[in-house]
Amino acid sequence: MSFFVHSDGVIAPAGRRALLGQSARLLSGAAVALLAGRGSLAAETNDAAAQDVRILNTALGAELEAIAAYQLGADSGLLRKPVRDLALAFQGHHKEHADVLAKTVAKLGGKAVTAKAKYTFPTDTLKTQADVLRFAAALEKGAVSAYLGAVPVFGNRDLAKAAASILGDEAMHWAILRNAVGEVAVPSAFVS
Repeated sequence: MSFFVHSDGVIAPAGRRALLGQSARLLSGAAVALLAGRGSLAAETNDAAAQDVRILNTALGAELEAIAAYQLGADSGLLRKPVRDLALAFQGHHKEHADVLAKTVAKLGGKAVTAKAKYTFPTDTLKTQADVLRFAAALEKGAVSAYLGAVPVFGNRDLAKAAASILGDEAMHWAILRNAVGEVAVPSAFVS
């Protein structure tokens, strides 16, 4: 059975057509449903679940770093209003990802990692809006690569599908940020 998340946060069953008909914004809703609520999660072996928790915590750590990075960009004074709004929207996506990942770690019996007290960002090289956008694009590219590496190693295939959905969101962020600084949005036919 497929699920989606309504704008009020309620997870509900949906037919395939209803899911496909939802906007790109609801892609994260599919991830929420896949990560948060399948009974098959309980049937995993302890080793597979422990590996999945490690992978999820690694992803969660990266999401928390992205949240901090976007906050740095928003607070820098270098982003003009429409770009700052976009950065905050992307930060919101990362917050949603982090929330779902933390809840899934807990559901699997693990302890979710927390944000670092301080991140080391290259603040001395961030002098213009373009610098901030290139920095954010590099983080998004790293997230794409990380999720691409994680998808095939999940023990639980539902988690792999959800990670692939998040990967898609990260790839869209990367493409939009590349385009914003005048680079080719999609530099090649394959992501590595």
